[in-house]
Amino acid sequence: MPPADTKVLTAHVPLPLAEKVDQLASRQERSRGWIVKQALSAWVDQEEERSRLTQEAMVDVDAGRVIDHQAVQAWADSLGTDNPLPAPLVR
Repeated sequence: MPPADTKVLTAHVPLPLAEKVDQLASRQERSRGWIVKQALSAWVDQEEERSRLTQEAMVDVDAGRVIDHQAVQAWADSLGTDNPLPAPLVR
């Protein structure tokens, strides 16, 4: 029986993904649940970081710390050429 401080979640996943999870579990000699818990934990951490970075970026935008779109486009277009431009700076 699982510890009292856990909760069972159920999700329908495509068969190819379920098969990959089973293969990973077998290869690592872990349970399917352990693999899913590790993957879900990593995804939640990634989403939390994405949210934190978005909030940080919005503070910069609100403060006017932005880079002009045309400057970024010109820089991106120059990459891979014989004369790449330096990365644009925040104005």
